Amino acid sequence: MRHLFHRAGRAALVTTLAGRPLLAFDFDGTLAPMIARPEEARVGAAVAELLARLASQCQVAVITGRSVDDVRPRLGFAPQYIVGNHGAEDPDDLKRIDMSVLASFRRRLEDNAERLRSAQVRVEDKGYSIALSYHSASDPVLAQRCCESLLRDLDSGLHFFGGKFVANVVVAGAPDKADALATLVARSGADAALFVGDDINDEAVFARAEPTWLTVRIGRDDPLSRADFFLDDHAEIATLLEILLDVLAQSKGN
Repeated sequence: MRHLFHRAGRAALVTTLAGRPLLAFDFDGTLAPMIARPEEARVGAAVAELLARLASQCQVAVITGRSVDDVRPRLGFAPQYIVGNHGAEDPDDLKRIDMSVLASFRRRLEDNAERLRSAQVRVEDKGYSIALSYHSASDPVLAQRCCESLLRDLDSGLHFFGGKFVANVVVAGAPDKADALATLVARSGADAALFVGDDINDEAVFARAEPTWLTVRIGRDDPLSRADFFLDDHAEIATLLEILLDVLAQSKGN
């Protein structure tokens, strides 16, 4: 991967913004910094103001692992689209997904509630998915082992994937972030897309990217990432948004 702010990355941004782009972003670790208490995460005021300016000029989407109701008040601006639960929760295109298969895993969690508390693993039931997070666990290794034991022998209708101090359980066959982005591109009539994410569930987008999709990963910690470019950390998001606004302004001036 190459850094987005080098010459090739800037040229790719100009190409992506030349027509009718859709600008899509993950939330945690991308628009908002990763913090020990995820319930306190939100987009900073300066970044939210830049995003609001972008949303007034082109279509902006947030595609997140959080539920739509959870993430909306954390944004500080109004994107045209929000898709939650790793792509499964699209308020404008609710697909018929059998959520009942999650019931067996909920029972397993109830039966192991004390064990989860002792390991400081937090259960986040988002309706369309369930997350076992241990961002603030005093012993992350113990917490991870606790999660791994509970994820063994899952119902065949479920699957799980990891993340940064989190394990996510979703319904097998539910739309992922790549599905969500493809749906939004078609719905919006966009002829190109930018997607920025930072975690394992964003790799679905990076791996499936169409020729007109520009993909960016926050962080260079995964040398096997399929993203086109990278940013060093969340702190560079504000600079990216400023560049996007500048490119849009220049295109209107030509």
